[in-house]
Amino acid sequence: MMQIPCPWCGPREQQEFRCGGEAHIVRPADPAALDDAGWADYVFMRRNPRGIHRDMWNHVHGCRRWFYLARDTVTDQILAVYKVGEPPPEVDADAPGTAEPGR
Repeated sequence: MMQIPCPWCGPREQQEFRCGGEAHIVRPADPAALDDAGWADYVFMRRNPRGIHRDMWNHVHGCRRWFYLARDTVTDQILAVYKVGEPPPEVDADAPGTAEPGR
């Protein structure tokens, strides 16, 4: 079982959380100008990298807050955790560290 470090509550079991998908998806600047193909691209197309990926997570059975998590998709190792509104920290998959709550 994976432990996820909530920035507010500290480390908790994965079952307490729900993944909200890829982080930092930018909304279209002019939604009314998008055609069906543009909307389909915005809504459905996501990266699926092998390696470092940034996800949105919600602590549904705890503080109910959203936060971001950077992890290695190969090993599921958590490389960084940071709050919404904070800049994404630099992460290095070759030298991962344990993410601290609040970072």
